[in-house]
Amino acid sequence: MHKISTVIIACNEEKRIRLVLDSVKWSDEIIVVDSGSTDSTLSICCEYPNCKVYNQPFLGYGPQKRFAVEKASNQWILSIDADEVVTEALQHEIRLKLSSSNIEEAGFHVPITLKFLGKVFSHGSEHKQPHLRLFDKSKGNFNELTLHEGVVLQGMIGKLRNEVLHLSYINTHHYFQKFNDYSTLYAVESKKRGKQISKTMAIVRIPVEFFKQYFIRLNFLNGFPGFVWAWFSTAYVFAKHVKLYESNQTLKP
Repeated sequence: MHKISTVIIACNEEKRIRLVLDSVKWSDEIIVVDSGSTDSTLSICCEYPNCKVYNQPFLGYGPQKRFAVEKASNQWILSIDADEVVTEALQHEIRLKLSSSNIEEAGFHVPITLKFLGKVFSHGSEHKQPHLRLFDKSKGNFNELTLHEGVVLQGMIGKLRNEVLHLSYINTHHYFQKFNDYSTLYAVESKKRGKQISKTMAIVRIPVEFFKQYFIRLNFLNGFPGFVWAWFSTAYVFAKHVKLYESNQTLKP
């Protein structure tokens, strides 16, 4: 079997990191890159004998994950976030794939499913959304994008069937903390690229975005959590566009 390194970037994840580490402790090596935790995240990581912890001030999501991959000893990389849990079924599927002496694929898309307000979403774009997370690092790595990063590979990409569970938000308070961070980062990066948005377009996007989230992306089939997710996602789009509008206004006399 090809050896595998699981790489994770983290900061102040004491409430979820044990669940995450337990789900990948079968890995030959776990790399955690921490960007300044002040809670018990680091001490929890040290409980796992195959876990190596590196301290690195946050560089942006793409560069931070590249750094983690570069610290890995093994050729095959499984990248998960500090709020993602590998299911037992996926573990067995990965081990089976890596047991082959000749792997034709350079990497594999891994399905990721959201768990929100206590519900594992069974419909829509948050159910088994494929992300390139298992890959041969000799064939590529994460790009340099600071937000909405991704893996760039040379070679054929396969797809795994079993999923990772995304435990993205501890509670609604935590959701809006991340909401604020991500929307601000979007505005900063978009402004750097010269992107602008009008007041009219920001307003028009509200009903359009909700219709897309709730009906087109099938969140109406996910019950009350799906309804909340659709509204929150709509509010996020509106907030990031208002922040972009605001940042561009400050350039004017």
